[in-house]
Amino acid sequence: MSEARPVVLIAQPHLAPLLAALAADYDVMPLWEEAGRMRTADTQALVTAGEFRLDPSLLAAMPRLGLIACFTVGYDGVDLDRARARNIAVSHAGDANAQDVADHAIGLILAHRRGIVAGDRQVRAGQWVAGAKTITRSLSGARLGIVGMGAIGLATAQRAEVMRMPVNWWGPRAKPELRSPRADSLIALAQESDILVVAAKADDSNRGMIDRAVIDALGAGGLLVNVARGQLVDEDALIAALQDGRLGGAALDVFAQEPTDAARWVDVPNVVLTPHTGGATDAAVAQMLEMLRANLRAYFAGEALPSPVPGFG
Repeated sequence: MSEARPVVLIAQPHLAPLLAALAADYDVMPLWEEAGRMRTADTQALVTAGEFRLDPSLLAAMPRLGLIACFTVGYDGVDLDRARARNIAVSHAGDANAQDVADHAIGLILAHRRGIVAGDRQVRAGQWVAGAKTITRSLSGARLGIVGMGAIGLATAQRAEVMRMPVNWWGPRAKPELRSPRADSLIALAQESDILVVAAKADDSNRGMIDRAVIDALGAGGLLVNVARGQLVDEDALIAALQDGRLGGAALDVFAQEPTDAARWVDVPNVVLTPHTGGATDAAVAQMLEMLRANLRAYFAGEALPSPVPGFG
């Protein structure tokens, strides 16, 4: 271990592969082990998965910390005001996985609306009998509403239009450059949609934005798809609506607590679940690693970060 090299701490165990990936250039240590915790006072850069909230006491124990580098695209676990007050730079992976998350959103729509998951279970259970035919719902003409028209929302809209789905959207800010119309409100978007895809950026201001009122507006024929963050949806209200038949279905890649408790979903009908894999592809992870390396190199060279969190560039 060379004391001359910058000390970089890796925050979460599932990021352990980064230890080897960064070891050639930095003294890189795991926070979840005692050896890493003993280096907090020396830590100059902290690498974290952006969806995990960082303990303020941890940051307080890092007087030399100058960069919080989110390996992921999201950075909702970082207290940006605290970082700004301490003059700590914050970077993330930009839009590295937007295309893959959009693919996953369309995949969830297909899986639910065309009964792909249910059909697989039917065949495996020996319940496909001669003369019986399952009729599923076409995507053609299905009205798609997108909550949050950032990189993921835009990529999802492009795919939906090719699949003959008219697209509408809602977000807190108008975007005159978009050809898809913006709904007057989130409730209006839900009322006008057959399928509602949540692709919004998560922060404290929009926690639980998909509440009972939005779910009821989507209605008994509607499908809710979430590929953003679990905390954007009131999960208790969602489960109640599915059990009561007030919502037609849900397809979820993200959850209020992760990993989600399997028992929570045992008796919930008309739902397709995946384990937060929307942006976890080989190509996206490789791009995230390259962006992480680039941000670390730039920071320690005193250069501008290639992909700072907005407001930190």
